[in-house]
Amino acid sequence: MIIGLPREVKDNEYRVGLVPAGIRALKQAGHTAIIESGAGEGSGIFDDDYVAAGGTIVESAGEVWSRAEMVIKVKEPVHQEYRFLREGLILFTYLHLAPARELTRQLVERGVTGVAYETITNKQGHLPLLEPMSEVAGRMSIQVGAAYLEKVNGGRGVLLGGVPGVAPGRVTIIGGGVVGINAAKMAVGLGAGVTIVDRDMERLRYLDDIFGGRIHTLASNHYTIADSVAQSDLVVGAVLVPGAAAPKLVTHEMLKTMPRGAVIVDVAVDQGGCIETTKPTTHSQPTYYVEHILHYGVTNMPGAVPRTSTFALTNVTLPFALKLADRGLEAAKRDDNLKNGINTHKGKVTYRAIAEEQDLPYTPIDKLL
Repeated sequence: MIIGLPREVKDNEYRVGLVPAGIRALKQAGHTAIIESGAGEGSGIFDDDYVAAGGTIVESAGEVWSRAEMVIKVKEPVHQEYRFLREGLILFTYLHLAPARELTRQLVERGVTGVAYETITNKQGHLPLLEPMSEVAGRMSIQVGAAYLEKVNGGRGVLLGGVPGVAPGRVTIIGGGVVGINAAKMAVGLGAGVTIVDRDMERLRYLDDIFGGRIHTLASNHYTIADSVAQSDLVVGAVLVPGAAAPKLVTHEMLKTMPRGAVIVDVAVDQGGCIETTKPTTHSQPTYYVEHILHYGVTNMPGAVPRTSTFALTNVTLPFALKLADRGLEAAKRDDNLKNGINTHKGKVTYRAIAEEQDLPYTPIDKLL
C-alpha cells in the first residue's frame, strides 16, 4: 500500500502522524511511504530522518493526497484539505465527527473511509488511541489554567498552590476518566484544592483510593456541579461519551455564580464541549470571556507540546496502521476493535452515535465490508 503523510495545517498544529520508526516498520512490511517535505519539523523530525528510515519526500500536499491509498494524519481535515478527499481513500486520523456536520458531509459525499482514532477500542472497551492525547490534554489543562489565572493573562490573580497563610486555588474537574485523573495529578502536585465530579460511583471510589484523601469526590448532578463550580477558580471540562457530543453539564447560568476572572478549560471541546458556553478556539486566539469568566477552548491542545505528543500518539497508532496497510479493510473483519474505528465508508455513516447526533441514516459497517 502507498501511505501518505502530509504536513498538518490546522492552526499551530505541530504534531505529525508518523515518526521515522513507523516509516521503517511500514517499509519493512513492503509498503511505500511518501511524506510531504517539512511534515515532521514541528516535532523535531526532519526530512533526512524520514529518508533514512526508507520514506520518500515530496514537495506538495497535493502529491501526497493524490498518490496515497491511505493518509495518516493527526487532526481532522480542515476546509482547505477537503479538495483532496476522494472515493476509496482511507483516512486514518482523529475525526471527532459528532459536532462536525460539514466534515461528515464531505467524507460521506466523497466516499472516504474515515477511520477515527478516537473510536477504536481494545478488549476492555477502552479507547487506546485517544488515551495518550487525553493524558497530555489532562495534564496541560492545569498547566494552561494556572497560567491564565495570572492577572497579566486575564485571570483573577490566583496562585493554584497558594502560599503559607493563604489558601490554595480551588479546582473542579468534571469527569473522572483519563483526562480527569491526569488533570487531578497535576493539580494535586501544585498543591491546589481539587474536586472531581463523576456519575460513576465505582470510579469515584477508585479515585478516592488512589489519591489517598488528597482530593474531594462528588456524585454528579445539577446541584453538586453548580455548587462546586461556584466555588472554583479553575474548572476543567473532562467529560467523554465515546463518539458522541459531550453533554452540557455546566450551564450559562452557573457562570454567574463563579468568581470574576475564574478560568474554564474545556478539554471536551473536540466533542462540542461539556460547558454550555464553550466554543472552539485556536492556539492563535485561545481565550474569550463569557460573564467575566475566561474560557479556553483550543481543539488541539496537545499540538502545543508536539514532541511529547507525536511520540506518545504514534506508539499506539502504528500497530493499527500496519494492519490497515497489510490487509486494507479486510483487517477490520478480523479485528472488531479496529472495526469500531470506521466512522464513514462508501458514502454512509457507520458509527451510530454520529448518525444519531446529526440525524443522518446509520448503516452498520458489517453490511458494507
